[in-house]
Amino acid sequence: MSTVPANGAALRGRDLVSRPRRPLRSLGRLLPLVPAVLLLAAFMLGPIVYSLYGSLTNRSLTGPRAANPEFVGLDNYASLFTSPDFWASFVLTVVFVLASAVVGQNVLGMLLAVLIRGAVRPLKSIVSGIVILAWVLPEIVAAFAMYAFFSRDGSLNVFLGWFGLGGTTWLYTFPLLAVILANIWRGTAFSMMVYNAALAEVPPELTEAATIDGANAWQRFTRVTIPVVRRSISTNLMLTTLQTLGVFTLIWVMTGGGPGTSSSTLPVLAYQQAFKFSQVGYGTALATATLLIGALFSIVYIRVLKPEVD
Repeated sequence: MSTVPANGAALRGRDLVSRPRRPLRSLGRLLPLVPAVLLLAAFMLGPIVYSLYGSLTNRSLTGPRAANPEFVGLDNYASLFTSPDFWASFVLTVVFVLASAVVGQNVLGMLLAVLIRGAVRPLKSIVSGIVILAWVLPEIVAAFAMYAFFSRDGSLNVFLGWFGLGGTTWLYTFPLLAVILANIWRGTAFSMMVYNAALAEVPPELTEAATIDGANAWQRFTRVTIPVVRRSISTNLMLTTLQTLGVFTLIWVMTGGGPGTSSSTLPVLAYQQAFKFSQVGYGTALATATLLIGALFSIVYIRVLKPEVD
């Protein structure tokens, strides 16, 4: 009978000796992350905090307020949320993001990934190379290419002219549609590569079992493939949404936010207010609002689209 308490006491003694070491082990595992955290704080968190402070001032690009801005609190945000230009730009931004990223890039990227996986190797290489070429181009080069494509004398009207449909001034008549199509053209390659890698991980035995059970191609895709790659879909949706939310160069080169404000998304409006009308504080408030909208999108994706734990 006496051996049991002795063994139990010995075990408790070893536990008491080992407990103080566990926090040290956890700290040792976190130490390699310290340089990365410091770099993120210096190059990301620092500018964000400084930008937030700038949005609370009346800093201007020129004049006395450029050198000695005054703290105005939430005045910029009060003006922001009562401005019809902001709400019009907000609607344009949401339409641009939903049409070109959530629907355009993701749907077309998935379609291309599925078709390429079933194509012969030479055709697969040619199509992948053409699609990826648009993605690897510098944004300024892609923007000028799309400007030339949609201009009155550009490639699109030349092609449509063969059928008697040319002559449309796309960048003036349909500016938002033009930039949406341009962003889809440029960004689809990323979605295609993500989904191509995800589709490669689908176990072939699942598809074969569904085929034996009588499922057609659409049923196999929606009931077998989509559930398997749902994590990649949710991740890609968030990445393409955040990237599209910050698109500036493409829109600025193609339309300049015009005609008027018909294609002025929030990044374009922030640039105009800060550097065209010299209201740097107000423009910074617009940029901060854009950052908050991006954070809201991220929260929605994380909460709604996060897959269940298997």
